[in-house]
Amino acid sequence: MHLLNRITSDIALMLRRPPKQQYAALCYRMKKKRSEIEVLLLTSRDSGRWVIAKGWPMAAKKAHAVAEREAYEEAGAKGKVDKEPLGYYHYDKALRSGLKVPVRVQVHALEVQEMLKDFPEKGSRRLEWVSPEEAAMRVKEPELKALFLQMAHGPDSRAEAASTAAA
Repeated sequence: MHLLNRITSDIALMLRRPPKQQYAALCYRMKKKRSEIEVLLLTSRDSGRWVIAKGWPMAAKKAHAVAEREAYEEAGAKGKVDKEPLGYYHYDKALRSGLKVPVRVQVHALEVQEMLKDFPEKGSRRLEWVSPEEAAMRVKEPELKALFLQMAHGPDSRAEAASTAAA
């Protein structure tokens, strides 16, 4: 009975909490020969599923600066980050305790100008440049899939993607 009470209490707590906030960078570049857009996917360190670089808020850093920092730390990507969000997606973060908490991720587009050979999380993730359509097929979160599909129309469609995702 004690276990059942604990589970009920955990569920009640989970339902009452607002989503945790994270910030992410949707890294992209233009293919030189065909002027087609490519996006950067990386694997998560724990499950190995395909994701984009994201992280928790940092003291004294604005959202776009956090996204830019995460792109560097997780993928070695450096470039120009948009201050305005591209959009948002939601997922459930599994904690070590087994409890899952809802997370809202604010996504900022980052035009990659340089890929560094050495970066903090080198060797702990796989990185792959793919088409936005391929990225949409690989990621699990429906709202992130939609952001990739908006990027398929090119970097000029970012404002359209932001207004669609915010609706």
